[in-house]
Amino acid sequence: MAAQKINEAHEHIAKAEKCLKTSLTKWKPDFDSAASEYAKAAVCFKNAKQYEQAMEAYLKEAESHTENKTLFHAAKAIEQAGMMMKEQKKMPEAIQYIEKACMMYMENGTPDTAAMALDRAGKLIEPLNLEKAVDLYQKAAGVFENEDRLRQAVELLGKASRLLVRLRRLDDAAVALQKEKNMYKEIENFPMCFKKTTAQVLVHLHRGDFVAADKCVRESYSLPGYSGSEDCVAMETLLQGYDEQDEDQIHRVCNSPLLKYMDNDYAKLAISLRVPGGGAKKKKAPASSPGGASGAPAEEEDDYEGGLC
Repeated sequence: MAAQKINEAHEHIAKAEKCLKTSLTKWKPDFDSAASEYAKAAVCFKNAKQYEQAMEAYLKEAESHTENKTLFHAAKAIEQAGMMMKEQKKMPEAIQYIEKACMMYMENGTPDTAAMALDRAGKLIEPLNLEKAVDLYQKAAGVFENEDRLRQAVELLGKASRLLVRLRRLDDAAVALQKEKNMYKEIENFPMCFKKTTAQVLVHLHRGDFVAADKCVRESYSLPGYSGSEDCVAMETLLQGYDEQDEDQIHRVCNSPLLKYMDNDYAKLAISLRVPGGGAKKKKAPASSPGGASGAPAEEEDDYEGGLC
């Protein structure tokens, strides 16, 4: 079966080359027919699992389409060449081809197709290279944003933000989250604004910037429905616990369902949050303990010890 497909592929390549030849009676190469034959050859090679030859056929198809001024089809062929590189486990090269295809989609005036291809490329490279995936998701988001497709843009920004947190690039994550939040506000998805505020607070506290975390909550009071909401109360309680170095209070908030069931990267930030200095949870003071400065707060916490944890 594979041998038959390979022979069939070579027949299509021979036909394509014939289409490109000129003569006294044929002054111009037939690029359209050549592209069609190269495409058929590529599929045959692909079915025979001859991915290197399939890639070469797709690239020749792209050349013919380019000569024929059909950039969209040329970009599609280059993207397929990238997928053949992926089949050969050559991911960096695969991404390069897909990015080249995206530039051609943009040049052709089909930015949506470019953005979707960048998103696909991000998914492909994410298991191997988080940094590159962030770059691709942000580029895709930028293309959608320029087209005023904010819902698609903000979804891709969200992917980038989560990966920045995973990479511990928290300064960049804080910037990305603010952009996400602004975009959700623009499309009036206020419940998502609440969630992004919570993510911002966690990121800023891990950065050691209490002032920035507090500012995020205060700014969110202007969002319809935020003040007094579950998200708002949780963040006020968390910030109070952080400010007072109350490890128990932080533990209760960060282990509540509201935070534990966030996207995994943010949930990890929540459960790993500690008071400045990394102090241990407050312990109950013995009944006979003197009510000194260090004993009083511990006794105040007795009613809550072991509570919502």
